[in-house]
Amino acid sequence: MNLYSSIRWIISSLALFLVVSCGQLVAQTVSLKQAVLLVSPSISSPMRETAPRVLSEEIEKRTGVLLKTTPNWPKSGSTRIAFVLAGDKELQGVAVPVNAATERPELKPEGYRIVSETTATGTTLWIIGADSRGILFGTGWVLRNLKMDRKLLELPGPVNLATAPAYPIRGHQLGYRHTANSYDAWTVAQFEQYIRDLAIFGTNAVEGIPFHEDEKPSPHFKIPAAEMRIKISEICKAYDMDYWVWTPATIELTDAKKRQAELDQHEAFYRACPRLDHIFFPGGDPGDNHPKEVMPFLKDLHTLLMKYHPKAKVWLSLQGFNVEQVNYFYDYLAQNKPDWLQGLVYGPGSPPLAETRYRLPKQYQLRQYPDITHTVRCEFPVEHWDQAFALTLGREASNPRPYFYARAQAAAAPFTDGFVSYSDGCHDDINKVLWSMRGWDPEMSVHQILNEYSRFFFGWPLTESVASGIEALEKNWDGPLAQNGGIEATFSFWKTLEIANPTLATNWRWQLLLLRAYYDTYTRRRLLYEQGLEAKADVILTQEASSDLDKAMSQALTIINKADTEPVAPELKAKIVSLCADLFSSIGLQTSMKQYKARGYERGCVLDFVDYPLNNRWWLADEFEKVKTLKTKEEKQKRLQEISAWEMPGKGSYYDDVSSVSKGPRVKTISDDATDIAWWKDGFSRTRLSSQTFQRSPVLDYDNLDPNAEYIIRVVGFGEALLRVDGKRLSPLVYNREADTVKEWIVPMSATQDGHINVTFDEPEESHLNWRQNSRISDIWLLKK
Repeated sequence: MNLYSSIRWIISSLALFLVVSCGQLVAQTVSLKQAVLLVSPSISSPMRETAPRVLSEEIEKRTGVLLKTTPNWPKSGSTRIAFVLAGDKELQGVAVPVNAATERPELKPEGYRIVSETTATGTTLWIIGADSRGILFGTGWVLRNLKMDRKLLELPGPVNLATAPAYPIRGHQLGYRHTANSYDAWTVAQFEQYIRDLAIFGTNAVEGIPFHEDEKPSPHFKIPAAEMRIKISEICKAYDMDYWVWTPATIELTDAKKRQAELDQHEAFYRACPRLDHIFFPGGDPGDNHPKEVMPFLKDLHTLLMKYHPKAKVWLSLQGFNVEQVNYFYDYLAQNKPDWLQGLVYGPGSPPLAETRYRLPKQYQLRQYPDITHTVRCEFPVEHWDQAFALTLGREASNPRPYFYARAQAAAAPFTDGFVSYSDGCHDDINKVLWSMRGWDPEMSVHQILNEYSRFFFGWPLTESVASGIEALEKNWDGPLAQNGGIEATFSFWKTLEIANPTLATNWRWQLLLLRAYYDTYTRRRLLYEQGLEAKADVILTQEASSDLDKAMSQALTIINKADTEPVAPELKAKIVSLCADLFSSIGLQTSMKQYKARGYERGCVLDFVDYPLNNRWWLADEFEKVKTLKTKEEKQKRLQEISAWEMPGKGSYYDDVSSVSKGPRVKTISDDATDIAWWKDGFSRTRLSSQTFQRSPVLDYDNLDPNAEYIIRVVGFGEALLRVDGKRLSPLVYNREADTVKEWIVPMSATQDGHINVTFDEPEESHLNWRQNSRISDIWLLKK
């Protein structure tokens, strides 16, 4: 034995066998391969069975080791995992470790303490819960922190920690309905596994959708919706998790017959549920009833609810209520002080959060309903998202956004008692975990959360690497796609991980992350290639249009259509297709309408849009057909010149694609309501790409203008454009309101004398219109005459 080996042996021996003055042995790690499970009889059923089963099953999946429960304290030298309540003094004659600290989180609701204790008789890992949920969440902590593989089962130690949640409500909506992009394809076993996974990461509530879409069954349903919602209730009962249900009224509550039918439907559901804790009634989205009808209806619901679930609560959101209706609600609270109402739910379309908490009497709780599932046209759109992603990945792609949602949650959570998120599929899995963990501990670092996620779902050797890879995927969506060279580095990173870990190929969470890495890279390569083709086509139009117009258009189309005839990176496309097939097989993710029978193109159909044009070849082909109908050669030449010079108006002139992060350098505003990425013709619009991004009232700054030059502002859009230059409203020279038509203004030379102008637009009063009918501005030129 050499000197180095001797030193290592001595250190190891000391770590394992050194006896300290208190009589305990010091162990740096807790090996659990030979452990047995002991359960305190004071833990109520079903958690007495659920927690040991969860621990044993999850360990066996990863290690092949089956830990068994024993009724008696084992002999000396053994390793034990003991489940006890904080009120227990001892377990089978062995004293439960006492926390001498002043603060004892394990005594607070859902809190727990984890202690590793090594004595001469062996090692005990204590899971000490304040209540049955504390036992479950303590078990989750152990599973998230274990090192597990076929040769290893150990917990870094020694361990002595205690914690309790910051917010009492931490849940997620899992609607078994065709609208969801994956849940509707799940079996009961898949729901139980997913609910278990969420519980391991601190979730204490699940929200179902019992009635809203029963009339539209999914082709993917494994069992009828009415049966599944009862099964989910049973799962929640077994895991001691709150079961919420989202129950809008899309009928007119003034119709007595329909109202009674709605009440009867609710009562039948309440009667059938083994567990039901909360009824959430959205005031709007959907629904269109005045609160003077809603409040008596909810009171009647509560009366029925109490017959079957005496501790259950009723909640309301003010989504969609106008000012008069909101005021009516608060007046109702002041006058009636209903004790049957538990609180309000704040979601998209609700009055401002701070205002809601201020106006809501203290005896009522406030729950957030955050949309963590969508990326565009939603509550939390991806800021400065490149249009290429918006048009291909759409609303429901694999969307890990941990750092963004950590900020969003931190801004809102202090006003609330917690959250139950809106989710339409498993694609937002990381976001769910982030919200649950930060709902438990708002100070927990995002990287630590990702470490625990990666360790549990992908194995402890990948803890840091996968966490970093997830962070890189979030950065992929940061700013102009063409300029984000980090996407290629991220792809290389994930490709290396993929090759090195073939056993994860069937893991659906792994498949989701790989899909994003491949899709992001494929989209960027397509963008660079296809926009390069368009630039070449524009050159052809400029050079040839003065002679043979038909030849110019034909050559331009041939070049730009190479995106289809000679596509870039076909190997990446093939892998994306393969991963989409794998995800449908593993988790029922429906990435295509035709192939996987998704509910709609907005519902996660990334495969259907994987080759959506990232240049204007569709629009160009349609415009050329229009050019051919023009009467004179001069008209045709003029239009072709406008097309070829669209984004390059010439020296001293400027062009901005208003909502493009890469082509709108002078635009100072972003849309905060996610309506700046159009959704026309189910996402297959043939219009110019720039017209599919827009704002209602953009702000632009222009510098380094020629004080001796005359300028014209040209705008393409729809509806009104109430333009101001340096705060002064200008009268238009040309003013067309039809879609994709032109408006023009002459800029007074007095405004440009200092070489700078500020351009703004007054927002027209169009609150009565759907956003699709609102005025919009897509392209702006400042043209030097």
